Formats: sequence, structure tokens, C-alpha cells
Amino acid sequence: MDSTTCEATPVPLPQTASRGVKIAVAGGFGAGKTTFVGAVSEISPMRTEAEMTAASIGTDDLSATPSKRTTTVGFDFGRAALSPSMVLYLFGAPGQDRFKFVWDTVLNGALGAVVLVDTRRVEDSFPSLDRVEDEHLPYVVAHNVFDREDRVHSLEDIREALQMAPGVPVMRCDARDRQSVRGVLIALVEHVMRLADPREGRA
Repeated sequence: MDSTTCEATPVPLPQTASRGVKIAVAGGFGAGKTTFVGAVSEISPMRTEAEMTAASIGTDDLSATPSKRTTTVGFDFGRAALSPSMVLYLFGAPGQDRFKFVWDTVLNGALGAVVLVDTRRVEDSFPSLDRVEDEHLPYVVAHNVFDREDRVHSLEDIREALQMAPGVPVMRCDARDRQSVRGVLIALVEHVMRLADPREGRA
């Protein structure tokens, strides 16, 4: 695999920014993590993608994503202002087991995590969920809707399949759509705030 890296274009932070937080974006292979980060980033996202070659045959399952030609071999990075004062630094983790050594870098110091789920192979989400829970990170689960058929499963079906605790937010998103991705990130920050101070969730 020949690795390709995209340099992030420097964009100054708004003068009103007073808080920067790190967010991890996790999920199985091909769940849409690179697309998720790129859709919302206000800078040119840094990607560590490589062309997939014959070496991945038998290792990476392309049955649900036959058109996939690249894979993340390090981590993705992007930046997004969630409000005039809060800036999010997004770190997308690789999905394959052989790149697990990158996870320490992605999760260390993170405020919380987004776990993307592809219902065509929901079992691929379990390693990411296990690792995030082992780190005791607050997280939300986002079902990345690739097409209309992906909506055949209700959010409650997804929650049950993943054996999620009742308090973990589960929602749909389109990783290609900036506003949809922002909605997931807002939900994560609100979830973190509720856990930090239960009064935040009261009307």
C-alpha cells in the first residue's frame, strides 16, 4: 500500500474561541469515519489513506462496500467550530484490527466519541464500542444511512442489536452531510454535559 497524506490547510481560529476539545470518531471498517470528519471539517482534513491492493484480500471484508478503493492506515484529523466559543478537534480511528495500535493516540485526552454503525455488518461495531467503553468515554451511536434500505431497522432495533445501555443516545446520520454530522456532534457534547451535570438535562 502506498500511503497518501493530505496536509491540512491552516485556517485561523475565531477570536471568540475559548475552548478546544478532542472528539474521537470510531466504527468498523468502511462505516464512513473519513467521510464524517471531512464533511464537517472547516480545514482541509488530514487523511492517512492508502490504496487497497491484493494484500487486503481475505483480510478486509468488501462485501458491503465493493467500490471502496482506499483505507485509513493512521488516523483522520479535522477541525470544526461547534459554537463561537467551542472548537472540536476530530480524530477518526482506523477500523481494522491490525491498526489498533493507533487507538491510544486517537482516544487519549478525548472528551467523548462518536461510534458510527453500518447496519449491513453491525457486528463490526463491537470492537469500537468495547474499546470506547473500556476507556470510560461518553459516546453516542450514529447509524450512518447509506441509502433508503438502511432505514429498514429502527433505532430501537439497532440499540437492541448493539446491547446499548438506555442512556446512550442512538441516532441516524448521513456522514456526507455537514448539517447531519454537526447534529451528531452537538448531541455528543450535550450528552457529555448531562453526564457531567444531570441538571443540564432538565427543562
